[in-house]
Amino acid sequence: MIELIKDDGLWIVTINRPDKANSLTAAMLAELADIAEAAKDARALILTGAGKVFSAGADLEEARAGLAVSDVWERLSGALAALPCMTIAALNGTLAGGATGMALACDVRIATPGAKFFYPVMKLGFLPQPSDPKRMAALIGPARTKLILMGGQKITAQQAYEFGLIDRIVEPDTLIDTARDLTADSRAASPEIAARIKEMCAGF
Repeated sequence: MIELIKDDGLWIVTINRPDKANSLTAAMLAELADIAEAAKDARALILTGAGKVFSAGADLEEARAGLAVSDVWERLSGALAALPCMTIAALNGTLAGGATGMALACDVRIATPGAKFFYPVMKLGFLPQPSDPKRMAALIGPARTKLILMGGQKITAQQAYEFGLIDRIVEPDTLIDTARDLTADSRAASPEIAARIKEMCAGF
């Protein structure tokens, strides 16, 4: 249910469980984390989903059995954030719940016009993963982060773009091509230079 294509240094990782809105099981999350940890030699990485939803978050059955509080979410987002190459979340549709963490950990987020964004863990009785509020607040500010995490607001792709949660809105049929184009310069550059520029952009 996780597909990996390697193409001349570009790794394209696809969550492929569209019949279940790409909801994530423990096995899928572990596989995603394994891929992210193994991608240190990738020149760029694109993370996307199959169908019309990027991911509905945790598989509900497994969430109730403990997946919602598993440290595998942080393992995955931490591995993605630590990659020296450029990473892009190509959001083919709605992004919900814990799946938000992997998108926040990427360098750039692009999304289709119909995508919606929400993170309803509070009303389900769970805390968000520890790094998610910090990464979200760094992008959109504390108040808007609270609007999503505490206010339970579901925001549209246009609102997400205006907030700064995503960086571009892209039509579905050009989503992956756009992501590829965005990584082209980084893939062509010296990996050491690309990694150093990424470090320089990390904060001050």
